[in-house]
Amino acid sequence: MAREAGRELLDRLNRPREIAQKSRRADLVTDADGASERIIVARLRAAYPSATILAEESGRHDGASGERWIVDPLDGTTNFAHAYPLFCISIAYERNGELIAGVVHAPAMGETFAAERGAGATFNGKRSSVSDIEQVDDAMTCTGFHPADYERNAVCFAAASRRTQAVRRDGAAALDLAYVACGRYDGFWEFDLSPWDVAAGTLLVREAGGTVTRVDGTPAALDARSILATNGRIHDELRDVLGAGSGS
Repeated sequence: MAREAGRELLDRLNRPREIAQKSRRADLVTDADGASERIIVARLRAAYPSATILAEESGRHDGASGERWIVDPLDGTTNFAHAYPLFCISIAYERNGELIAGVVHAPAMGETFAAERGAGATFNGKRSSVSDIEQVDDAMTCTGFHPADYERNAVCFAAASRRTQAVRRDGAAALDLAYVACGRYDGFWEFDLSPWDVAAGTLLVREAGGTVTRVDGTPAALDARSILATNGRIHDELRDVLGAGSGS
């Protein structure tokens, strides 16, 4: 499903795009978001007619079972709108409140990250794991924020910039989590995210041997609105550097 939706995104990438603004400035949606989501929802409805589907653009499609699919048809919409290749599809499967499987597919990069609970994580079909960096001073980290919400993250951003080797901002949280899972990033944090941003990526990081909590270190939840994901080795130190979440 993710690869099929990815082909749709690539087909639309270099064509004239329909770009609209959602509820506030710089919160974009394109015709590609909807096209990708229609592919995924139709496939899920056919294969899992009793499951609930939570999708970013069309919302909640109620089901009658304990199964739920959580779908972001295009994470990194602003990147996509500018033909910047860091965007992805994120699909996660949850049963009775427990994440079971997830995939993050970055079609422009030709990269697919997948995980199954208890079976580990893969990157393009090969087993992947988090990095072995032992301290924040040696870490390459990543964060994200909407331009209007910069102040919410500013203290953390400054603190991490002073301590880590680098702080990146790629604009696609699901892909950032996948990059932690394969060892490209040693840590990632962000505020004000939604379940479709973090569901698949959370499982990827955990199955790759990493740790996921809220920014203040309390247990993670898909609706927690903050996330800190690391290789595990630097988790407590990075949490402390970020200032216990600065009000998260």
